[in-house]
Amino acid sequence: MIDLAKSKLFSPWTDPATGVTVYLLTQKVAPVQEAFYFVNNSMTADGRHLWFYCAFPPSGSQSYGRTLGVVDFEQQSVHHFPETQFQSASPLADEESGEVYWTSGPSIWKRPADPAAEAKCVNVLPQEIVKNRQIYRLATHLTRSADGKEFFVDAAFGLQWVFGSLPVDGGDFQLWHRFDRNYNHAQFSPTDPDLVLFAEENHPDPITGLTFRIENRMWLIRRGEAPRPVFDTPTRVTHEWWNVDGKHVWCVWGNETWRTNIETREVEKVAWPAHCWHAHVSRDGNYMVSDSNERFYRGCPSSVYFLNRRTGKHVQILSNPEMKGIVGSQYHIDPHPRFCASDKFVVFTAAVRGEVDLAVAKVEDLIDRTT
Repeated sequence: MIDLAKSKLFSPWTDPATGVTVYLLTQKVAPVQEAFYFVNNSMTADGRHLWFYCAFPPSGSQSYGRTLGVVDFEQQSVHHFPETQFQSASPLADEESGEVYWTSGPSIWKRPADPAAEAKCVNVLPQEIVKNRQIYRLATHLTRSADGKEFFVDAAFGLQWVFGSLPVDGGDFQLWHRFDRNYNHAQFSPTDPDLVLFAEENHPDPITGLTFRIENRMWLIRRGEAPRPVFDTPTRVTHEWWNVDGKHVWCVWGNETWRTNIETREVEKVAWPAHCWHAHVSRDGNYMVSDSNERFYRGCPSSVYFLNRRTGKHVQILSNPEMKGIVGSQYHIDPHPRFCASDKFVVFTAAVRGEVDLAVAKVEDLIDRTT
């Protein structure tokens, strides 16, 4: 197991209000270094490799232009890969191989953590689907099917939003559904290769510029079937993800996270001490992390919390100050906490030093403080 306290790449930082110590990646290969979006894994199961987003202000944005860096704890090195310019929050790290996948234009790419290796194209959305149109998004965030054979795409181009799957072996694209408004955040089930969770998103009309708001957020689609909503009545929640059992989905609403059975629609609600923004749960379901904000805007002040569901106790991991200007507004620097490395660590984005840093907290320390 890696020892963060002995790493020359990280510096400890202790929250003055709670005494919780986290470790900030102070070895810089980019001015902005941030955690992956909370849905996608960024670290190998053994903890050796940790991938992160890089940004070089004022270039790029949360939609396109950020690149990837990786920490190698065994080699005690950090490397930036400028060829990994990615769309949206698409990157996904393989827990076993340490390879990272991302989207660029109509293509899915991958590369190992080894700087001497080269990037390779995995698959491409076919021209007969794209028809020379600009791809605004190929996948909000890449997820792999339970059998490991496919990636799901929720592509946006022209006046269409196209759902389908691209085989990892370069095989033919399979069309699942077409929409005439913005649906995104599509995620393969962790247990069923034919089932996908997705979201109805605010829809900025590409012709008029008018925005049509969310009416019913959470949906499921089974291969070969029509989409269906998760809830019996239209429900406006946010930030959804799968439970590892494939039988439940999570979402956020107010100061709560909801765990919903996709068959019975039964909802379990978990309360937080502050407004909840994003959240994640450990594989055994015993621990949760979340971030919060008092008033949402890009770069707003935020806090990160840990919940021990065994004891019912919370602890604040840290509190981020406001980040003004282009750095705060341009790169989606929300904390996005996630359990990684077989739930040994929580990885998230911090701004406590007045710059955007990748942060890691040890789960065993958080458990000790909430037992």
